[in-house]
Amino acid sequence: MIIKPTVTDLLKIVDNRFELVIMTSRRARQISTTGVTMTKVKERSCITLAANEIAEGKVVKC
Repeated sequence: MIIKPTVTDLLKIVDNRFELVIMTSRRARQISTTGVTMTKVKERSCITLAANEIAEGKVVKC
């Protein structure tokens, strides 16, 4: 099973791995709580949805 987007792809958008983990976990928690997504990807995993939103540029760091 290949996971898209890859960490390598996401690190082109986000400065470092630590920041990527923080952004992904915060957004995944928001998705889990509210059920609202900003991507059209059909996926059950909140983490995958959050990663796709970051890859699409719909999530910005605080």
